[in-house]
Amino acid sequence: MGSAFANIFANKELKDRILFTFVMFVIFRLGVHIPVPGVDSSVIESLFTSGNIFGFLDLFSGGALSKFSLFAMSITPYINSSIIMQLLTAVIPTLEEWQKDGQEGYKKIQKVTRYFTVVLAFIQAFGMAYALRANNALLDNSWFFLFFIVIVLTAGTCLLVWIGEQITEKGIGNGISLIIFCGIVARFPEAASTIVDYLKVGTITPLQALLFVVIGLAMILVVIAVNEAQRRIPVQYAKRVVGRKMYGGHSTFLPLKVNQAGVIPIIFASSIIMMPVTLAQFVHINWVKSLATLFGWGTWPNTILYGILIFMFTYFYTAITVNVKDLADNMKKYGGFIPGIRPGEPTMMYIDKVLTRITLTGAIFLAFVAILPNFIGNITGIQGVYFGGTALLIVVGVALETMRQAQSLMVTRNYRGFLK
Repeated sequence: MGSAFANIFANKELKDRILFTFVMFVIFRLGVHIPVPGVDSSVIESLFTSGNIFGFLDLFSGGALSKFSLFAMSITPYINSSIIMQLLTAVIPTLEEWQKDGQEGYKKIQKVTRYFTVVLAFIQAFGMAYALRANNALLDNSWFFLFFIVIVLTAGTCLLVWIGEQITEKGIGNGISLIIFCGIVARFPEAASTIVDYLKVGTITPLQALLFVVIGLAMILVVIAVNEAQRRIPVQYAKRVVGRKMYGGHSTFLPLKVNQAGVIPIIFASSIIMMPVTLAQFVHINWVKSLATLFGWGTWPNTILYGILIFMFTYFYTAITVNVKDLADNMKKYGGFIPGIRPGEPTMMYIDKVLTRITLTGAIFLAFVAILPNFIGNITGIQGVYFGGTALLIVVGVALETMRQAQSLMVTRNYRGFLK
């Protein structure tokens, strides 16, 4: 391991990229601690003491939401904008053409995504500011001050998106993913301190703390295994003679990931499950408040509906992102075929059948890791510490992807790499 880190710092390009990424992380963490002026912090804190979904959202903002700081909305608007654009690409011909245009088309899609992010950020910021105004959390209830807060929150999200893009371009890894990664990891010391305090005052026993650690390690192993799991469909390419050269005649495979949808279904389901709670902040209708109470974070109706929505969205998002027809057509175009399966429609049906089966495993896995936090507290007796597979899924996925990029940079520079 020592030689591995020595190789990292011997590679000037990789060292500069890591240092740049670290500087961007520092800027992000500084912004988390810059509060939005004119907001009563006691009202904000009360929203995070009832074990609701706000604690879940605060985890991904690195604590910025509970502090109602400059980065309170984190990059949620950008994520939502990216997801919406990805879905629209499947139904809008122009966006589909852009996607096939390579780097130039990608730049156009990114430009539209940024504009859409500003719109979504403004709407979300207005909703948050209006909810605070309705709960008398603003020191000045004038509309001018409300729009001032909206502009500050929107600017904070835009700054975070810029930081993420700078990390992607000049740092290492995917910048947007690394910002979420940094926000989650930044809460780990606080969680560990909370567990130590529980042990000191006798709220939990050492056995319960040990059980919590064992569950955490087991979840890390499960997340890594499922995240890396894939079904490899063998593909054979026929020999072709073009001019005086012969092409094809080799074997390869088509990798289909078990968790093809990533964490997107969890984000979709979380957005929908939050609707009753969000509506209850704006309207004072009894049945809406009753609905918000019934589907409150951690209740059985909430847990069951949450799992069902994740299951459904996993299939939906996989069907949107994996174009089975294009896979079969491209395979046939270049002379490829699956042994024992005829090219064309039979190949498409076979791939679709395999994808449907492995997606079932992925859907069950995502639903399990998402609702796990609702049970860990009851099993271990440790309350107030958010620990779930969703966070681990993001942390492990981003860590593995960043490590692969570091590995490829070192390999291209003729170093042994991070792993032997």
